[in-house]
Amino acid sequence: MTVADDDISKLVDSEENYENPFRQSSVLPYRLGKKGLEVLMITSMKRKRWIIPKGIVEPDMTPWDSAAKEALEEAGVEGDVSSQKIGRYHYEKWGGLCRCDVFPLRVTKVHNTWLESEERDRTWVSGDEAVARLRHKKLKAIVRNFIQPRRDRS
Repeated sequence: MTVADDDISKLVDSEENYENPFRQSSVLPYRLGKKGLEVLMITSMKRKRWIIPKGIVEPDMTPWDSAAKEALEEAGVEGDVSSQKIGRYHYEKWGGLCRCDVFPLRVTKVHNTWLESEERDRTWVSGDEAVARLRHKKLKAIVRNFIQPRRDRS
C-alpha cells in the first residue's frame, strides 16, 4: 500500500513484521493560559489536515531536540522540550513503517514568521479540540492522556 506523504491513516500497533522502521519524533506544543491548557496544531503540507509537528530524527540530535527543531520549522514555536516521551505510535509511510515518539514542548516563544509559514496554518485549540482534530487513534490517546491531569489542575 502506498500512502501519500501526509496521509497517515494506516496505523499499525507494533514493529512486528517490519525491519528498520523510520525513526521519527514529534512534539506536542502546549501552553497554559487563562482558558487552561491549549495545544498548537498545524496543517499538513498537502492535505491541510490538522496535525502536530513531527519529522525524521536528525542523525546528530536526540529525538526530543530533533522534534523541537521540527516545531520551530513547521510551527514557528520554541520552548522547553522534555526528554521524557509521552507516547509512541506507528504508521505506514514511504513503503515502510514509521515509529514516532512524542515529546511535550511547553511553548515560550511564538514567531510571527517561520520557515514553513507560507505552507502551513497554525492555531491554538483546547486539549479536547486537539484530540477531536487528530486522526490517529493512538496519537489521540497520547494527547488525551497528557491533557487529562493538566485539565484537572486548571
